Amino acid sequence: MSVHEFALPDVGEGLTEAAIVQWHVAVGDTVEHNQTLVEIETAKSLVELPSPVAGTVRELRVSEGETVDVGTVILVMSVNADAQAGEGAPVPVACDAACDGSASDTETSGATDSEPVTSEAAVSAAAPAPAPEPASDEGSGSVLVGYGTQAAPRSRRRARSSGRSPGGLGGNAQGLGSQAAKRNALNAPADQLSASRQRRNLAPGNLGRLTPAAKAFPIIAKPPIRKLARDLGVDLSDVEATGLAGETTRDDVLRHAKQASVFKNLETPAPEPEAAREEVIPVRGVRKAIANAMVSSMFTAPHVTLFVDVDATRTMEFVKRLKESPDFAGVKVSPLLIVAKAVMWALRRNPTVNASWSDEAYTLKRYVNLGIAAATPRGLLVPNIKDAHEMGLKELAEAIAELTLRARDGKTQPAEQQGGTFTITNIGVFGMDSGTPILNPGEVGILALGTIKDKPWVVDGELRVRKVTTLTASFDHRLVDGDVASRFLADVAQIVEEPAMLLD
Repeated sequence: MSVHEFALPDVGEGLTEAAIVQWHVAVGDTVEHNQTLVEIETAKSLVELPSPVAGTVRELRVSEGETVDVGTVILVMSVNADAQAGEGAPVPVACDAACDGSASDTETSGATDSEPVTSEAAVSAAAPAPAPEPASDEGSGSVLVGYGTQAAPRSRRRARSSGRSPGGLGGNAQGLGSQAAKRNALNAPADQLSASRQRRNLAPGNLGRLTPAAKAFPIIAKPPIRKLARDLGVDLSDVEATGLAGETTRDDVLRHAKQASVFKNLETPAPEPEAAREEVIPVRGVRKAIANAMVSSMFTAPHVTLFVDVDATRTMEFVKRLKESPDFAGVKVSPLLIVAKAVMWALRRNPTVNASWSDEAYTLKRYVNLGIAAATPRGLLVPNIKDAHEMGLKELAEAIAELTLRARDGKTQPAEQQGGTFTITNIGVFGMDSGTPILNPGEVGILALGTIKDKPWVVDGELRVRKVTTLTASFDHRLVDGDVASRFLADVAQIVEEPAMLLD
């Protein structure tokens, strides 16, 4: 028996401290290798720290809410020598997390990443269920770079029970596990599958949640779709599938998560009858990082801000056409998408706006990592889309939707908030016409999109009602001169007024 001291590691952000948010273990608990020990809050995100060894917790040296420096010992464990010796040994294969503990999410033994996945329960409710499998130390992404070890590669297939033949789900003469039955489930008409799901969802007492009997109906989704659902906290049984064969698509998961996120953000906390008249809240974590970044940006970079009103009528018509296009079925399309493409077009024409500044030199970026400001329960976050300049409209729309959802749900990774080159903030979603955005540190330009409203506008000498918005942009005046700033904003406005130019 030996003693292992667990020190707060550097999680790859170059930070010097972090706050203990929640312990996932207590003194006396037996801990498995790679089991989550604690959740910490850095200046950029929440991070779960896994255990590098198996053992028993002897001491928790830091309380929840405390902020400690990197390298500080926060936990002490007793480690069995045998457990240490077997640390690198293969681990038992476990059911993928997408199974959700129910037969409805079980992947077929022959499924691959390139074909839809269904469940054995869809073929036969009478087939014997496999015995529960032990949880394994899976490479779930909780292991930090250069920290700990990953489990052996895990099979995505279920272990066969002893009473089954290699060719099917069993030796039953009635053909309960026949391949033909599987094909029938996969090839059922989409409207038949959708109608069947709707009947289950509308059953009495079953609004928004499937009954155990209904869960026997196959949930058809590829493994990457199941992983996306797990990452976003989406139950696939609650998602309305729109695939041609009744399968759940990536867009279905994103749309469902978006709706859930919107309703969650609309919740109003109940008043506390005996709450204190004042509450002192320590400044730390994300709030401290935001404060430092805003002060540094505002009082280091001399800001210059420009405004322009734009007739966005054609942009709104273009958005409507994209929504109606089969190619964009299930994809969230908004004016922000068109503005994002307009920004990248304008950056190409005005490269000094896509740069970073230092006192000795400035760096022009030949790529665009497009930051999208997102309001989250933890504060303002600006994750960015890597190499957004290489994306088409559909790919960019999907990237924006996924990134903002992850940010609002607090699942943005530190790497997603680093390396941005230009930022867009959509204040129009809050009903604001314009504002004076502050530069994201390390960047020399930021654009704010205001709300789009019906306003009087002169067209060909006649007064008409048009869809009008205000674009606001701030620049670092050390690098971006007034003429460059004006040309950049005019270029963005030109695309918003005539988005067909993007097709040239």
